Amino acid sequence: MGGGSPMQTVLVAPGVKDRKVLSFSRDALKDKDAVTGLVRSIVADTSSSPAQRSAFHVLDLAKVVDLFWAWRRALPDVRPYYAVKCNPEPALVGALAALGAGFDCASRAEIEAALALGVHPRSIVYANPCKPEPHLEYAAEAGVNLTTYDSVEEVAKVKRCHPKCELLLRLKGPDGGEAKVDLGIKYGAHADEVVPLLRAAQRAGLNVAGISFHVGTGASRMDVYGGAIVAARAAFDAAVALGMPPMRVLDIGGGFTAGATFDEAAAVVNDALAQHFGDLPCVEVIGEPGRYFAETAFTLAARVIGKRTRGEVREYWIDDGLYGSLNCILMDHYVPRPRPLATPGPGEKTHTSTVFGPTCDSLDTVVTGYQLPEMSVGDWLIFDDMGAYTTAAGSKFNGFDTSEIKIYVAYSS
Repeated sequence: MGGGSPMQTVLVAPGVKDRKVLSFSRDALKDKDAVTGLVRSIVADTSSSPAQRSAFHVLDLAKVVDLFWAWRRALPDVRPYYAVKCNPEPALVGALAALGAGFDCASRAEIEAALALGVHPRSIVYANPCKPEPHLEYAAEAGVNLTTYDSVEEVAKVKRCHPKCELLLRLKGPDGGEAKVDLGIKYGAHADEVVPLLRAAQRAGLNVAGISFHVGTGASRMDVYGGAIVAARAAFDAAVALGMPPMRVLDIGGGFTAGATFDEAAAVVNDALAQHFGDLPCVEVIGEPGRYFAETAFTLAARVIGKRTRGEVREYWIDDGLYGSLNCILMDHYVPRPRPLATPGPGEKTHTSTVFGPTCDSLDTVVTGYQLPEMSVGDWLIFDDMGAYTTAAGSKFNGFDTSEIKIYVAYSS
């Protein structure tokens, strides 16, 4: 990171410097109230332009800066490698690169996006244990020389397509974390597979640089990180017993959420690292946070485009939904709590309401039985914490293109 304040560094970063960046003040307001004020000003500025009277996101770069330094304070010995799959918005990726983050990329397109923003290939982990051959060949051309694996077949593929690549053996996360999304169903070597997979790399002449794991998304028990670090140390020792070169990387994966649970997870990680890797000071420890940086930095504003009244029940249509950025309701267990942009009057009556997305599929339902004040076509709803697995997983179903939802880049002070 260059001279000046972190925010100044971010504002001149690739992905940010060529964008119009709005500023707004938090003052004594809560973060959500301050963002609401900015949304009101955006709506007022665009109300005369029909092309702009549609859903949009606001990205607060100051929130990203705050989260980065909170990570550094809580996990000073763990470099974050942002998981680009969570939200590939260039301003977010560029800001994190300027702050000093590395990147977890899982495809050729994600690698290309990171490199286009000036990220050095050495700051990229190709963190996908099962890669398409053309993507792996591109990684070789681009100089991305570190990837994950968890099968003998992947060793043969890497040997064939990228023989200079170093490997991280991906372990299955421990059971018992009660994660919302259990990645161990799809990825990760079991304990009895570790030695055979190390031997496979050894026979192929590929260097195993370290171990990686992921405890899953939304784990409710933070002690699962400790168990995963114990398993990782056992794998380090197994490699030594096989006469392999000393490993130098421990990748503790992602699953982190900003807030109290992050502080709890960080305490578990620090204690486990001190206990089980304290005698290996040369090991570089990295993590793969996605949600931690992206989730709370984005706010969605969606416009009411339709309404139906049935007695005391109100039904509204908005211009984003489950096939757009609100796919996170299905894909990521997001619980929507929309709030009107207009401030409700004192004692204003609310109605049991349903909010639909814009497509013709009845599945495209955002909330049901939800209390909202009376709203009209043209009013706006605000959705907070909309940065994780939202726009990244949207579609063009029914002709409603998620990529057309504008992102306003801003920073608060």
